Amino acid sequence: MTDRVTQQKGASTSTPSAFVRYLTSKIVTKIASDAAVQKARKKAEARRQKQGRRHVVEYFHQADDGYSQIAVQMLPRLAERYDVNIICHLVTASLGNNAPEPELLAAYAHRDAAKIAPYYGLEAPKACPPEALTDLQNLYGGAGQGALSDRLEAGNRRRQELGHYSGAMFFYEGEWYGGVDRLYHLEKRLASLGADTRPWTPLVAPRPLVEIGRVRDQGRLTLEFYPSLRSPYTAIVFDRVVRLAEDTGVKLVVKPVLPMVMRGVPVTRVKGIYIFKDAAREARDAGVAYGNFYDPIGDPVIACYSLYPWAVEQGKGNALISAFLKAAFVLGINTNRRCGMKKVVDMAGLEWAEACVRMGRDDNWQDMLEENRRTLYQAGLWGVPSFRLLDEKGAPVLALWGQDRLWLVAREIKRLITDGSLISE
Repeated sequence: MTDRVTQQKGASTSTPSAFVRYLTSKIVTKIASDAAVQKARKKAEARRQKQGRRHVVEYFHQADDGYSQIAVQMLPRLAERYDVNIICHLVTASLGNNAPEPELLAAYAHRDAAKIAPYYGLEAPKACPPEALTDLQNLYGGAGQGALSDRLEAGNRRRQELGHYSGAMFFYEGEWYGGVDRLYHLEKRLASLGADTRPWTPLVAPRPLVEIGRVRDQGRLTLEFYPSLRSPYTAIVFDRVVRLAEDTGVKLVVKPVLPMVMRGVPVTRVKGIYIFKDAAREARDAGVAYGNFYDPIGDPVIACYSLYPWAVEQGKGNALISAFLKAAFVLGINTNRRCGMKKVVDMAGLEWAEACVRMGRDDNWQDMLEENRRTLYQAGLWGVPSFRLLDEKGAPVLALWGQDRLWLVAREIKRLITDGSLISE
């Protein structure tokens, strides 16, 4: 193990045994499959009908969270459109390993929510923490501070009982839907159960499309893309990012980073399962192949990154990352075995004999990945996949985190190419 890679144990281990790697991969693949999801939904609906219950959506509101401040605006629209009861819970910010960068997350959530709010016809968050929490305290001031504390405690307890950790979350019959971005999944599910009172009209919060039209850049813009080799969200968007750059003529600069658990950022089992299931749901909706998983954490990631500088020299850096992600998240190839890495190298169009000489022999890639991580943090980001859009002078125009922001990256590229204007961070 290299000196920049942090070894962890438990759910965040970066050195699982062969048996644990195999078992975890099989379990995660099964629970995130469409068959498993549909089976669980069918059982949940049968149970609801047997008990004679109405459709009930539970919403968890964190007052000092930018995402919550826009998500809560959707509640009247959902209540008007769907035959559901909505129960609101007040919660506090998640702490510990479920939120390893709480200050960064709070600041980013406010900025990001402000960017996406207009596209959903919502007002941007007006209060940053701690002002938003102060407003909430004032709202319950008449009933005393104890009333607010009791509601927060009850909301946190209910969220934990149901198996989550974040604010701005919607829960319906065994499934979680994160903020405005995932409401369209909930809407489609409710519609399939006959709860949509206006099925002939567009969704309340439709998934934004990646639209570029016929615009093409002349080398003025640069799109920096920060992927990771163990990120489910990276796996479902990597090829689409490459294609977006090709279609628009924007210069693409790929800046890979180490997986979070390999740089000392823990991930709980609950969070890891939610991420993988959510990525599978997003992939299915986008028509992207995904789900046959074989965990590449640890040595496979190091082996691939040790080949990356050479692959870049051959003009196949993106092909190598794409092949590795496909092997790990689509084909279920065990990249911890030599034959698995050979398949990756072959798919990337590289020479296996040369790869054998280079694989694991050179640690120069570590400095490159560490520099990428620093740039990521300087942009106010820390997770993957992330994007930075730069103008012709190399100045940042846009910095975004998440595969579900590709549509916003595309729209900003289109706008800048069309009218040459910039927006401020």
